[in-house]
Amino acid sequence: MLALIAIDWFPLWLSLRVAAIATAGVLTLGTLVSYVLSHKSFRGKHLLDSLITLPLVLPPTVLGYYLLVLAGRASPFGHVYESIFGQPLVFTWQAAVVAAFLHSAPIYIKAATAVLEAVDYRFEWAAHSLGASEWRTFWRVTLPLAWRGLASLAALSFARALGDFGVTIMLAGNIPGRTQTLSVAIYDAVESGDGTLARVLVVVVSALAIALLWPAAYLSRRTRPATTA
Repeated sequence: MLALIAIDWFPLWLSLRVAAIATAGVLTLGTLVSYVLSHKSFRGKHLLDSLITLPLVLPPTVLGYYLLVLAGRASPFGHVYESIFGQPLVFTWQAAVVAAFLHSAPIYIKAATAVLEAVDYRFEWAAHSLGASEWRTFWRVTLPLAWRGLASLAALSFARALGDFGVTIMLAGNIPGRTQTLSVAIYDAVESGDGTLARVLVVVVSALAIALLWPAAYLSRRTRPATTA
């Protein structure tokens, strides 16, 4: 019990905050991108889909290096970010949010596209025929029909964002009390030979993952693809 009290829980609280912000971004941007991919035809659609899939196949170190180049102080984006917020993006907790977002967004977008494609288009057509705009149809028809599947994916996205390691350590680093997330803290504990701390943190992250996967599995079981026959 004393060992648990003595543990620095900053990595846990930081990971929860990073995962929550990243998941909010994934839900907002990812759902809109998924809607475009599932309901629109345009030139470059397959290229966009390939770019979204790319983080799933690239090694985390490669993706982290790309982000370091794109968001570093010498890059145009990094310069603009620093001029606005007064500090560089890299090696901050905000960089961990970016890493978690890119770690979870591709899977969410790919799966959410399939969920939105499964919505019975006849309901959307009926809304359009009654004068509803595309935006109103999206909010009043499409999302209510797809919410269970999207909610399940949101839980999975949160769990995936919570466990990112490779991109996070490349972009945010391992600064105790500032950028050290839960997965990075586990790696640090193993490297330093602190087996007790590593075991406690592993149990915590495993329990969190199970707590997130259970409602995701429940919602996915309740989700039934709509038929169009």
